Order: sequence, then structure tokens, then C-alpha cells
Amino acid sequence: MEIIEYFSSDNKEYWLSKIKESDWGAGRYLYDLLQNHKLKQLVGENAKVLMLTDGGKLISFCTFAERDDIWPTDLKPWIGWVYTFPAYRGKRCAGRLLHHAEALAKEAGEKNIYISTNHSGLYEKYGYDFFQMMQDTNGEDSRVYVRHL
Repeated sequence: MEIIEYFSSDNKEYWLSKIKESDWGAGRYLYDLLQNHKLKQLVGENAKVLMLTDGGKLISFCTFAERDDIWPTDLKPWIGWVYTFPAYRGKRCAGRLLHHAEALAKEAGEKNIYISTNHSGLYEKYGYDFFQMMQDTNGEDSRVYVRHL
């Protein structure tokens, strides 16, 4: 398995088609943002889409960016759009992407990294702590987690 980054990949159209195959509404939203070249406008110009792959198979993906769906806020960076395809769930595939994003944040001199989610019990097993409830861009409550790097 290998982690590749969408924007620096040689075959963006292929990987975009694989992201589109996710059965998750937010995954399809990510696809639309990428297709229309709007992701960086929304979450920051340095945004990355990290993809855990096995040959030509897309196993899991997430974003690593300055912003996510909680703003305005001074908190940064954020991991977002965390998704693992059903056949690979329960094998800690997303954890590999989380650790990769954490390493990127450390390289950039960040002390913390954040995740906004409605899930409870998922990110704790990867070392994240509940930080606080915050409102997302839709005005809905979201659980914000932090990992101290």
C-alpha cells in the first residue's frame, strides 16, 4: 500500500473517478469540488488530498488543509473528508492517512491538528481527544477533536 497525493499525482482523472465511487454523500461533494477546481478555494490553497492506494485501487482518502467545515476559526490545520471503502474497513487504513497528515503538520511546525466530525469513538483510537462542540458552516453542531503533535 502506498499514500499518494491527488494534486501531485500523474493520473488525476483516474483518481477522481475512484473518489466518485464512494458511497458517502461527503465523498461525492469532495468529488464535485475537485471536478470543478474549487476545493482549494474552500479549504486553502495548500490543501492536499491524501489517498491510500493498492496498485490501482483506492482504499481510503482524506484531506489535509488549513480549513474544514468549522469557520471562522483560528484553529489549523484540519483533516477532513476521511473515508475508507467498505471492503477495507476495520483494518486501520484511515489511521495510515491520519498519521501521514500528522507528519505533514509536524513538518510545518504545527503543534496540533483538528478533525470535525459527528462520529464518537472513531478518532479516539488514533490518539485524538474531544476538544469541544463547534458549529459547522451549515450551523449544525459538530464534534471537534484535537491531536497534540
